[in-house]
Amino acid sequence: QVQLVESGGGLVQAGGSLRLSCTASGNMFGINAMGWYRQAPGTEREMVARITSGGSTNYSDSVKGRFTISRDNAKSTLYLQMNGLNPDDTARYYCNVERWGHRYWGQGTQVTVSS
Repeated sequence: QVQLVESGGGLVQAGGSLRLSCTASGNMFGINAMGWYRQAPGTEREMVARITSGGSTNYSDSVKGRFTISRDNAKSTLYLQMNGLNPDDTARYYCNVERWGHRYWGQGTQVTVSS
């Protein structure tokens, strides 16, 4: 089992920045990838950014160039630096871990961007 706790969400004005953190605990052996997903009311959960165990990253087209995913293995923490936020980025952001065919999710952290 892997437990995930997100933090760093909040209310920010358009053009502002936030950094989300996700602290992982439990059995970390065999993790294939970690990522950030988001879900706005009435929409499906979508991938925002993902980083593999080898360090490869990919981003959704909507955040490419504005968001950066990174990790600190020593702290078992995943980050999402979000710059140039706009109201379309308003959603609940979830941390995700892929481990041996299973997906683990945190409870999410709310990001609200005002215009």
